[in-house]
Amino acid sequence: MTDPLFEQNKQLITAASPPAQAFSDSEQALINWLRCDAIALHWVKSNGKIGWANQALLDVLGYSADRYVGHTLAEFVSPASASHLLQALATNTSLQDYPVQLQCGNGSRQTLYFQSQLIGPGGQMIRLSLVPSTPASAELALQPSLHDLTNMKLALEQFSIVAITDAAGVISYVNDKFCEISQYDRPELIGQTHRLINSGHHPKEFFRQMWATIAQGQIWKGEIKNQAKDGTPYWVDTTIVPFLNAQGKPYQYVAIRIDITERKRSEAQIQEQATLLDQSQDVILVLDIQDRILFWNRSAERLLGWTREEVLQHNAGTVLFEASVALRQAYSTLSQEDKWHGELLLRTKVGQEIVVESRWTLVRDQAGRPTSILIVNTDITQKKLLELQFLRAQRMESIGTLAGGIAHDLNNVLAPILMAGQLLQMKPQDAQSQQWLEVLETSARRGSDLVKQVLSFARGIDGDRAILQVRHIVQEIKQIAEETFPRSILIETNFSQDLWTVCGDATQLHQVFMNLCVNARDAMPAGGKLSLQADNLLIDEDYAQRQIEAKTGAYVRITVADTGIGIAPDVLNRIFEPFFTTKEVGKGTGMGLSTVMAIIKSHCGFITVYSHIDRGTEFQVYLPAVQDAEVQLVKELSLPNGHNELILVVDDEASIREITKNSLEAQSYRVLTAKDGIDAIIQYAQHKDQISLVMIDVMMPSMDGVTAIRVLQQMNPQVKIMAVSGLMSNDQLTEVAGMNLSAFLSKPFTVRDLIITMQSALGDRP
Repeated sequence: MTDPLFEQNKQLITAASPPAQAFSDSEQALINWLRCDAIALHWVKSNGKIGWANQALLDVLGYSADRYVGHTLAEFVSPASASHLLQALATNTSLQDYPVQLQCGNGSRQTLYFQSQLIGPGGQMIRLSLVPSTPASAELALQPSLHDLTNMKLALEQFSIVAITDAAGVISYVNDKFCEISQYDRPELIGQTHRLINSGHHPKEFFRQMWATIAQGQIWKGEIKNQAKDGTPYWVDTTIVPFLNAQGKPYQYVAIRIDITERKRSEAQIQEQATLLDQSQDVILVLDIQDRILFWNRSAERLLGWTREEVLQHNAGTVLFEASVALRQAYSTLSQEDKWHGELLLRTKVGQEIVVESRWTLVRDQAGRPTSILIVNTDITQKKLLELQFLRAQRMESIGTLAGGIAHDLNNVLAPILMAGQLLQMKPQDAQSQQWLEVLETSARRGSDLVKQVLSFARGIDGDRAILQVRHIVQEIKQIAEETFPRSILIETNFSQDLWTVCGDATQLHQVFMNLCVNARDAMPAGGKLSLQADNLLIDEDYAQRQIEAKTGAYVRITVADTGIGIAPDVLNRIFEPFFTTKEVGKGTGMGLSTVMAIIKSHCGFITVYSHIDRGTEFQVYLPAVQDAEVQLVKELSLPNGHNELILVVDDEASIREITKNSLEAQSYRVLTAKDGIDAIIQYAQHKDQISLVMIDVMMPSMDGVTAIRVLQQMNPQVKIMAVSGLMSNDQLTEVAGMNLSAFLSKPFTVRDLIITMQSALGDRP
């Protein structure tokens, strides 16, 4: 068994030693001395009781540790030798080459030469038993032991900062290293307490716990921040060993310190760098060369969901990265060039995929060996979404330019058909002819509606705007759906009681929601639930940044949701493109949702869509809210007649000129016609005083309408002009809007549209 008192005092040396890899030569000598197997050692207390023996001595004597340690010397040596040794112990007398015969375990006797060296106060001494047992050999063996003892003292003085205090903490001894680091002279320290070098860094509880530990006779270890005489702080790794009296109470404390100021500075710098990395918005991580995660900053926790404790030492490939060609390319390029930059998919804790711009750097040691991989990831998920929206808008704009050109020609074809059908219906017809004319008008109107859809995509949709309550429009849609949709589809509505109003065209918004509901019906062939909801919403700056078409402010949100088959992700990105459809031939033109998009944009709103296969689809329409009261629209029931006014009709299409002329004359107007801008100027010059209004097509050959209008206005600044067009560019629209026109009429138009607009231009609206 070992003696606790010896174990405590032995730790005076061993506990203060730094890790093995940091030992200096003198420190290692001290450690080797305690572990020496070539010299037999034991320690004896002042009462002659054996407190400790090393393995070399036990091997010589042939005893186990339990048989030898804890017993008295008198059991193993002659009475005379025991008396001499006890007297030397009691008087702290050093022994030099004192021969003693010890009883061995096998019954024989072994002569050992004792050398004593004081190592602790109060008569506590380390005894050296020298092997072999002859004086000459003993002298040779003694030399290394004395050398090691000298190194022990040098080690304590050179690499340690040593201080000894009494039980009250008053300093009685300090070595040179203590004076050097504290900048105090020895006389300034002796008689003082450690409060002299207290930096104030540690709370009082820190020191209370330290004193409570050593006062109980236990060794205390810790790191202390002290302060030198000039105020410079320094850190020391401290071990305090209490020396106990016969009653087991501490009467003295030995504090051995190691200067760790530079290490603490390095740690603080590393901590500061880690703190800065934690402040970064980027996801920063460090991997070892086996792909284990070594560092994980706060942004990684925030964005990806895992805490540091959950991912450290885990393989990044199984936790974080989605397998991809880009990931394989990253590792391949990194091994060749020590860096890589590209886009990757990361997987969050909940399984969500995010897109990051990733920058990899291979870190090497001084020998050039790879040690770790530094990865900095910037979240660009929202950026990629905005890019997708922008590219989609560009694609739709390009297709719209093409579609607009086609629509212009169709307008010129449909306009005379539509007006001719209406004019023929005004004349007496037999029942069969009247029916055919109705079919003709219906077909022409359908063609006209299709052209308007194309035009709405090409240049947006204008219309008569009024303050509307969306609830009424959606209720009408519900009523139509309940009468026409299959009974297997359940229709539900839910509206906020204080729903805000919007400014819009009732007919166009009716078309939007009807289109969405029809699509929902088609997505539920086996039945399901169609949900129509409307609520108020305030959009903030954060949401507006994530949705390219959104602006901050108040909106009315209308949601059309179904429980149908859903939309595949590759299709979802194309549903608003014109002429794109997944329906069978003859069951869809692909213009429905593109028209919906155009109408909503023309109302300064936007639309979002969410869909999952077999889990349904949800469209959300956002329309800017207004605070004005709702306006009830009143439809015209009959066409007003003219008062024999002379109208100049200018159009390059002969059929349009003729049918417009007949339509106006049927309503008591007189009409002159011109085939282009030059002809219009000639006609106006001849009948300037009689012409009440000029109806002119904006897009014509020879001299276009815009140029002709300017010439006419120079001839007569008060001339009333009603411009007509099926399609104009944004520049032309802007130019025409600033020309002080009396009215504008879009092709194709009905007789009613023509007469009502003309009455307004003439200032004679009933």
